[in-house]
Amino acid sequence: MNIFLNADLISVGVSVAAVTILGFIVFFQNTRSATNIFFLLFSLTSSAWSIVNYLNYQVSNPVLALWIIRLVLFFAVFQSLTLLLLLYNFPSEKLQISPKRYYILLIVAFVVAMFTLTPFVFSSIIFTPGSVAQPVVEPGIMFFGAFAVAMVIGGIVSLAKKINRATSVERKPLWNLMGGIIVMFACIIVLNFIFPTVLNNTSFIPLSAVFVFPFAFAAAYAIFKHHLLNVKVVSTEVLVFVLAIATLFEVIVSDDILAIIVRSSIFLLVLSVGILLVRSVIREVKQREELEVLSKELAAANEQLKALDKARAEFISIASHQLRTPPATIKWYLGAVLNGDFGPLSEELKAALSRTNVTNEAQISTIDDLLNASRIERGKLEFFFENFNLEPMVKVLVEQLEPLAQMKKQHLVYTPPKMPIPDIIVDHEKVRQVVNNMIDNAIKYSKVGDIQIGIEADDKNITVRVKDTGKGIEKSELENVFNKYSRGKDSATHATGLGLGMYVAKVIIEQHNGKIWAESDGPGLGSTFAFSLPIKSDLKASTLDLAQELAPQSATAPVETPAPPVEAQK
Repeated sequence: MNIFLNADLISVGVSVAAVTILGFIVFFQNTRSATNIFFLLFSLTSSAWSIVNYLNYQVSNPVLALWIIRLVLFFAVFQSLTLLLLLYNFPSEKLQISPKRYYILLIVAFVVAMFTLTPFVFSSIIFTPGSVAQPVVEPGIMFFGAFAVAMVIGGIVSLAKKINRATSVERKPLWNLMGGIIVMFACIIVLNFIFPTVLNNTSFIPLSAVFVFPFAFAAAYAIFKHHLLNVKVVSTEVLVFVLAIATLFEVIVSDDILAIIVRSSIFLLVLSVGILLVRSVIREVKQREELEVLSKELAAANEQLKALDKARAEFISIASHQLRTPPATIKWYLGAVLNGDFGPLSEELKAALSRTNVTNEAQISTIDDLLNASRIERGKLEFFFENFNLEPMVKVLVEQLEPLAQMKKQHLVYTPPKMPIPDIIVDHEKVRQVVNNMIDNAIKYSKVGDIQIGIEADDKNITVRVKDTGKGIEKSELENVFNKYSRGKDSATHATGLGLGMYVAKVIIEQHNGKIWAESDGPGLGSTFAFSLPIKSDLKASTLDLAQELAPQSATAPVETPAPPVEAQK
């Protein structure tokens, strides 16, 4: 087969492949868009019409030629219908035509299409020597002509109305569509009608696929006007197109009918697989774009959460400062009354005031926890490091809290260290809060029994332990006891609180480059809270402002504590 004698096949094959691939690319870009769906249908019907139009002039069998030319009109019916629907609906994603009119058009188009396959349109074929086959036209052709012309004119009028109503920005893609229609029908009218009838030249009729391409390209460009294709999609489309043309070239240079059939099948297979490949690439690109949008939305939401959490922390700080003044005043007066500054007290009144004092102290402790948590979040918790010995402090705390334990019929047992405790660099007030909180929790969560408090040292660390006989902790909850606002399942039945004490304690100990942990054999078996501080550390006698702000969390979610500080700066 001579390649130059099949230039028309090359042009038809290239145009059909391009229009088909373009139709699927537009469709995969948004499979729910009515405009994209109609463009795909127009591309497929135009490709089918182009193929049978080409075959019409390649066969010599009268019966086969007759059915092929009938199929030309058959596909032309649906081509004109999809053209109308595309122009009427463009650029909306939703169907613009009413369902009633839409189904009426489909029914009429189906009836006309089936009518084109009957002898009432083309009854037979006349072969003239030296000329192409000519169909015998019957009066029924008028039904096809009326329908096709009505569809085309209806589409053009609809598009013209949109151009008239559109803004200057919206008109450009609409004019692109109109330009594509003008080029397509100018070629069809001149080369497929005037040339055959006036000049008796039918050589351009098989090239109908080429005439459709300008409009298909203009429509695709208009659809993509505000949604540019990703480079990866364009590259894949070009690759598929090149492979399809390469396989088409193999069809053109084939010498026998079997090779033509096999290679034509390969061409169609490459085209189909290529379309699926383009679809998968478009889907991947869309998913990536959606992830980018979600990432931006998440970042914006995170910024809002930070702002809200900062406002919440500031509110808690202000409210806590205001709340701290009344119980502090009450504490001062209760201390004076219990010390006898206002005269002797009866034992009954003294006991009542002592219980009131314990409750007031608990209230102050809770407010202090709130203040400390707020300061931690805002990076405003200051540490005053100095050389200090922890043993006397622990012993004094045991003595101070013993009355509170006795009110619950408990006893605090202090175990002195076996060897002297060396001085270390600490913020002793912050560490005192930690030990106080650990002993206070042991008293709260224990009903009976002794509470063991001990301090010991080895070559590297000083360790403080508080062991109780209270409610204990489940193994699964041990890692959560130091999270903010975290409390055990039934903690509320044993004592009130916000779940901030151990969270603040963990922050304080870790800012000393130490470790804090909890141990328990299970519910009802008591628990041990302990922390260790290094004897030798990089900390120096100085003031440290905790400048690292914590990530915002919800009030019910655990929050990670900041990492231990690098050497404190003076």
